[in-house]
Amino acid sequence: MRPCHLAACCGLALLAGAGGAAAHGLAGNRYFPGTLAIDDPAVGDDLAFPNLTLAPTAPDGPRDLIGNLTFSRLLTERISLGFDTGATERSAPNTPARSGWNSTNITLKWKLLEDDPGEMLASASLIWGFGGSGNRSVGAGGPTTLQPGVFIGKGLGWLPEEAAWLRPFAVTAAFGVAVPLQGQSVYDASTPQGPQLTPTLGRNATVLNWGFSVQYSTYYLTDRFTGGPPAEEPLFQFVPLVEFAFSNTLGPDSTQRTQASANPGLAYVGATWQVAAEAIVPLNRGAGHGIGGRVQLLMFLDDLVPAVFDRPVFGR
Repeated sequence: MRPCHLAACCGLALLAGAGGAAAHGLAGNRYFPGTLAIDDPAVGDDLAFPNLTLAPTAPDGPRDLIGNLTFSRLLTERISLGFDTGATERSAPNTPARSGWNSTNITLKWKLLEDDPGEMLASASLIWGFGGSGNRSVGAGGPTTLQPGVFIGKGLGWLPEEAAWLRPFAVTAAFGVAVPLQGQSVYDASTPQGPQLTPTLGRNATVLNWGFSVQYSTYYLTDRFTGGPPAEEPLFQFVPLVEFAFSNTLGPDSTQRTQASANPGLAYVGATWQVAAEAIVPLNRGAGHGIGGRVQLLMFLDDLVPAVFDRPVFGR
């Protein structure tokens, strides 16, 4: 796999996410689910596990089964510190399957805005990717990276009666730039003579990761929605959604400029957890071919284990 291809795949994966109500991504009557292809605008005490992805077949042949674990802890009511890692099993025609650890990332995330009447959330993050923390044989041995990002969610539940049919809809967007802190790294590449791997020195690329989602909240179809402030948290609902994820490799040496995928799926949120599943549909050759899928269980730790997560680390 070329370094620029690897950087773009890792970028899609990275765009791959307070006590009480804020932990659930709530703004007024709007619940923003924890999305799977891009990050959502919420901060909180969360654990995503299991978090499984069967990726589409890559342009150069391999197909990955990825298992990740993501944990985040509130430092204050607005700032969280997160950690994610996992493992990949890679298979390809006429090649023995390979497995290894994924890269490890640390995320600092800050909620910038919560507008309950306007159903809007906004946050910013900084992701530190530990270079060399993953296994090169599964494409995870890239450089140390620094990725700033911003995330926005906006619901339409505030619209007047004349536009009531639009109230269940919401949109979210995510933007991040993964900047490598080393100019070159050693990658494993298949040789023309066979499936064995050969270390190859390649240039590291800066990657623009971005995407958006369109969501539909079934809460607005029930008598629990009164049009005013919620009487209770709008949990216990299905949220059909589709995410669109893009990764643009920047720089004059890039031959594969864009990867794009559509990710239609469904989330259900309960009192202490959310479960979500979606398909991965490549939109161009760079994103591979065939259909993949994701499934995730997201646990709200402040509600699930209140004795430990009842308040931020530096809480009241």
